[in-house]
Amino acid sequence: MTTDTLPSTPSFRLDGKRALVAGASSGIGLACATALAEAGAAVTLSARRAEALTELADQMTARGWDANALPLDIADADATAAAVADAGPFDILLNAAGLARHGPARETTPADFDAVMGINLRGAYFLAQAVARGLLAAGRPGSLITISSQMGHVGGVDRATYCASKHAVEGMTKAMAIEWGPSQIRVNTICPTFVLTDLTRPTFDDPDKRKWIESKIKLGRAGEVEDIMGAAVWLASDAAALVTGTALMIDGGWTAG
Repeated sequence: MTTDTLPSTPSFRLDGKRALVAGASSGIGLACATALAEAGAAVTLSARRAEALTELADQMTARGWDANALPLDIADADATAAAVADAGPFDILLNAAGLARHGPARETTPADFDAVMGINLRGAYFLAQAVARGLLAAGRPGSLITISSQMGHVGGVDRATYCASKHAVEGMTKAMAIEWGPSQIRVNTICPTFVLTDLTRPTFDDPDKRKWIESKIKLGRAGEVEDIMGAAVWLASDAAALVTGTALMIDGGWTAG
């Protein structure tokens, strides 16, 4: 066998790609934006907090990465569609925008239900649609990634509304993957377990809740944002060229049993 008959690993690099990261101002979204930029993508940071986005974009460009800010509230589908059409097309979408209002199902209010669904499902749906429209019009392939949750595959105490939104995202992802597959637009989710961020810190500060979480995670520890970064780059890259309509579990074994 000669060396030129050996296969080559597809590139994980994202040079020349444009990425839109929603929910980029903190937590998982910020980590994924960093990972995509580090891999060579030109990253557009999106969230509602304009000042935070500008500061983060400045930090990233100071490292020599290509980054800019696009303030956006994905709950406003019309404004989102207009902004994406104006700024796109984007080769990569990483949607980490999300909302949780936990509590017993018997106490869920229509306002809380609508707020969670408005971001986690409706917002995710129309953001993906907007990015896909730009790719389809340009005749370009792409990778659309939504940060879902292990709770899109199992149930959780006090999480009926959240689980409903994430289960719906999983179904939406499969249907979009089937529809846009012939145009080489891949659609996938990343499904983390409990990840330690500023937003989840109050949960982890409760010893009983932290003990319960760590008892369910087979690897014995909660997630860190760094655990998600490599997965985001992989799904965005040519290394995942045959991956679509699927959910990548990053749950430490929670859903395994």
